[in-house]
Amino acid sequence: MLQRIITLYLILTVMSFANILQEAIDKAPEGSILRLSKGLYSGGITINKPLSIIGKEDGVIIDGEGKGTVVQVNSPYVTLKNLTIQGSGDRHERLDAGIKVNNSKQSEISDCIIKDSLFGIDLSMTNNSIISNNYITSKKLALGLRGDGLRLWYSNDNIIKKNKLIKSRDMVVWYSHGNEIVENYGEYNRYSLHFMYAGKNYVRNNTYKFNSVGIFFMYSKDTIATGNIIQSSLGATGMGIGLKDVSNFEIKDNTIIYCAQGIYIDRSPFEPDTNNWLENNKILYNSEAMHFHSLSENNIIKNNTILGNIEDIINDSRGSKTDKNIIEGNYWDNYEGFDDNKDNIGDTAHKVYQYADQLWVYNPDVKFFYGSPVISLLNFLAKLAPFSEPIFLMQDKKPKLKL
Repeated sequence: MLQRIITLYLILTVMSFANILQEAIDKAPEGSILRLSKGLYSGGITINKPLSIIGKEDGVIIDGEGKGTVVQVNSPYVTLKNLTIQGSGDRHERLDAGIKVNNSKQSEISDCIIKDSLFGIDLSMTNNSIISNNYITSKKLALGLRGDGLRLWYSNDNIIKKNKLIKSRDMVVWYSHGNEIVENYGEYNRYSLHFMYAGKNYVRNNTYKFNSVGIFFMYSKDTIATGNIIQSSLGATGMGIGLKDVSNFEIKDNTIIYCAQGIYIDRSPFEPDTNNWLENNKILYNSEAMHFHSLSENNIIKNNTILGNIEDIINDSRGSKTDKNIIEGNYWDNYEGFDDNKDNIGDTAHKVYQYADQLWVYNPDVKFFYGSPVISLLNFLAKLAPFSEPIFLMQDKKPKLKL
């Protein structure tokens, strides 16, 4: 084993040496460790064998000079550590990236800075690998023109931990199962975390701020999201956590604060005879705490704190059947009942209605006036003397009176 692990020291000054890194990779036996000294190395490199490239010190830069992908990995058992990867191309159809990993397993990318790269780290058919403690940012482009900071495509059983994605587009987990996504941070992105056709993923203790969407789950099942903080997802489509056509989800112990929509539920649970559990979440100071769209029943919504929101429940389609969900034991700051026996459970149910004159439910332009005195007055008058029979949305039979 010791004979296979050959340590190559490349002593370079801070200047570009064309092809020297690729030559060292090509000449190194499988299992070698290339320890790079501080310097500027030409990118566009390809790794086709088990190999480690580690920066001995800070300031090891691999520069793609604006062309293609900077580092391409086509092998299992590859480690990239303590490197700065920069200067990919800008072609979306080629997925120009800082690091692209294909058909790999048990590889590691950690402690790297990836900047000025259209896509950050792109994993395709890569399993049982570790992506940790990387700082990733895209090119200085409009939000929709950036590439994804971190992309998992048909990649299973990976650990994605303590990465920072700043001013990229999305982090996507598509057709990928069994991944742990833990303690990551996302800021000023579009989708901080976007799932499609993914199952059995574990999403824990991530923090997402100032993004268009915090976490959005689509066409997925059997996933746990717990302990996440989603803050200030704003704009017309801003939401904290979105559930579309998902089944057997546990959304627990999350904090969703200052978002346009706290939790968005669309045709979920999707599969017959399944449930989703939304429990012990703090849904605080959002424009809408929970927004239901299309048929959404059999969600179990318990022990959540629903506080300081402009609207607690929004139903934008008459067929969503919000009253067919199990809603119990939540704290509602606008509950108006009493607790005569002092058991911290309201003596009467907390009921939520939708009034026909709540224009902001159906007219997005009116949402501009959320929180203004005129909207507050209209809301008060609608409840005091509604112009038509209100629509019953849901009830919590056992509302909590104290946090």
